[in-house]
Amino acid sequence: MCNKPHSPHKGLEHDGHDHEHQYWSRRSFLQALGIAGSGSMMLGANMLTASAPSPLSAGIAAAETDNILILIRLAGGNDGLSTVIPIEQYDSYANARPNIYIPESKVLKLTDEFGVPSYMSALEPMWGNGQFKAVHGVGYEGQSLSHFTGSDIFANTDLTTTGFSGLNTGWMGRHFENIYPDYLVNPPAAPAAIQIGQFGSLVFQGEETNYAFVTSNVDQLEEIAESGVVYGLDDTLFNDCMYGDQLKFLRGVANTTYEYSGMIHEAYERGEALGCGVEYQDNSFARQLSVISKLIKGNLGTKVYMISMSGFDTHGNQPLVHERLMTNLSIAINNFYEDLACTQQDSKVLSMTFSEFGRRIFENGSNGTDHGKAAPTLFFGSGLNGSAFVGDHPTLDNPDGRGNLEYTMDFRDLYATVLAEWLCVDIPLVEQHLLNHPYAPVNLGFNCSGTDFPDIVYSDGEVTPPTQPGEESTDPFNPDLLNAIVHKPFYPTDSTPHIYLEMPFTAQVDIQLYNILGQHVGTVFNEMMLEGSTEINIRERIPKHLSTGKYIYRISVQNQKMSKSVMVA
Repeated sequence: MCNKPHSPHKGLEHDGHDHEHQYWSRRSFLQALGIAGSGSMMLGANMLTASAPSPLSAGIAAAETDNILILIRLAGGNDGLSTVIPIEQYDSYANARPNIYIPESKVLKLTDEFGVPSYMSALEPMWGNGQFKAVHGVGYEGQSLSHFTGSDIFANTDLTTTGFSGLNTGWMGRHFENIYPDYLVNPPAAPAAIQIGQFGSLVFQGEETNYAFVTSNVDQLEEIAESGVVYGLDDTLFNDCMYGDQLKFLRGVANTTYEYSGMIHEAYERGEALGCGVEYQDNSFARQLSVISKLIKGNLGTKVYMISMSGFDTHGNQPLVHERLMTNLSIAINNFYEDLACTQQDSKVLSMTFSEFGRRIFENGSNGTDHGKAAPTLFFGSGLNGSAFVGDHPTLDNPDGRGNLEYTMDFRDLYATVLAEWLCVDIPLVEQHLLNHPYAPVNLGFNCSGTDFPDIVYSDGEVTPPTQPGEESTDPFNPDLLNAIVHKPFYPTDSTPHIYLEMPFTAQVDIQLYNILGQHVGTVFNEMMLEGSTEINIRERIPKHLSTGKYIYRISVQNQKMSKSVMVA
């Protein structure tokens, strides 16, 4: 079936690949100095960005959702076809990669249409527990194949970025700038974001500063977390006036570094005391997640974390390299959510991967693949409320002239969904933060705004994933019947909010109520409902008093979710 003669696809190599890396390193150096607007400070031989608490910003932060976001950067350009394998296009996949394809015997089939390599088997229990979604074909129009430009575009969402030109603020930086308009005077009570990496990422860059507490590596974060001690500032940095503005800024925020270091240490100790007995592997990625789990369990209060794994620029020897990387990622992610589950915080933590680009369909003759376009984005966490493959997988039979997969999902739509539906940012602000990109949410299993999601393709197998870990669904899955369910809020003469529900079949129906911050208010309905219609009085069903305002109800039938907003007068 897959033995058709084939010559390695030479294609067009990415012009100036080594030259590109030289410029990328130069950019990193400039950002470390603060010349490129990163706002990071030098602490000894390392870099940290920090700020200290204020009552005003603490109040603002308290108004946000309790949800936490983990951004996982797969640095170098992750190969999507070695991550999510399209079983229905397996012949085309194997013929394009005769030396590096993953044999069918080593494909872990999660649905009839898609699987992952067997070395990612640590994710199988997460799939079964409804904690894993993969979104196909993520990219953008005219995708850059440059490490530097591609990384910047995924950070600043400015598709006009080329070389060293492009917007110098990031999507998260613009979000934090809106939340903390007086950040340099009254910074938040806890770090707005924590990043483990070599310099302050453009993702967190605002007009005035970078909003992340940055450690150069996991060793430094562990040292701060365990001891609360950071390196002192080198006074000789201030002798050169060439970068006076940058140095003035560094001096202004230096003292606050110690404030955050102490807080991180205290949270780490609280989290460590909770135990749980989960043993992480001894590699950099696993250690990053291990530290973060303790900070989350210790209630540090930081809402966004960024970690990274390098090595994905697999021009050669891809099978061995990719297996090592994704094995480490899968085991560490599984351990991380097991760790959080023991304190019942797993439902509040969403993780998502991103990479500057994908890789080409065809192998390159060096047992590797060259820079490509679209690739899957992976999401993890109990807040996904079900596992699935989301969207349309790009076709392998009609690539562009260079053997690239074309995108089927705009990455900005995923960012928008995470901002609006997970972090509960107002939709007009979401569009503003994403440079006026129109809001087109993707149904990832969570909903804060009450928006009705547009139809989207799912592939989640014959047995739908359980809503709760360990809970199996016995209802037959029928999307046509689910689409026939009618539900809408209505208000009788006494203004009491009701939900009208019309079922075309008998099934268990669960209706949960949330406030506009995404916080769970109570159960409205959880019963077996016969075919037909019913009217449900929300006030009668929720025993505690409901304040006047807007709420979101979420209906779950056969592990599929439907949401709408309702007003309580």
